Amino acid sequence: MKKTLFLCLALLLGFANLASAQKLSPLGIWTNEEKKATFEIYQQGDKLYGKIVTLTVPNDPATGKPKLDSQNPDPKLRNRPRLGLVFMKDFKKDSENKWDDGTIYNPEDGKTYSCYMKVLNANTMEVKGYIGFSLIGKSQTWTRVK
Repeated sequence: MKKTLFLCLALLLGFANLASAQKLSPLGIWTNEEKKATFEIYQQGDKLYGKIVTLTVPNDPATGKPKLDSQNPDPKLRNRPRLGLVFMKDFKKDSENKWDDGTIYNPEDGKTYSCYMKVLNANTMEVKGYIGFSLIGKSQTWTRVK
């Protein structure tokens, strides 16, 4: 009887840990602090990527046309739309709730930064872009969109 009870308790704890780990996944739809856009974090192979899925102001106020990647350092890419742009690339799982060694591209200034994502809880995630060392850089707290 004790063995059965112990086995049931072990299975229950295992399922609780699995559910907790799933909650710490960055996969899904997020918004940044400014709420200018929503982003989808998705998996491709063993790496994570992020793309822009909505913009609060999708069109350029001056032209009325969709916003483009006009600040891109590569002139060939300046006419691609921001909507649908894959701007986060190559994140690898570093620990239970952290994905590192990725890059984040800022279409507003055309710069690419090293980046990590750290899920803080089921609904918030720290995203930090940096140059060189992760101690120096800019962090944002993103919120999961339901």
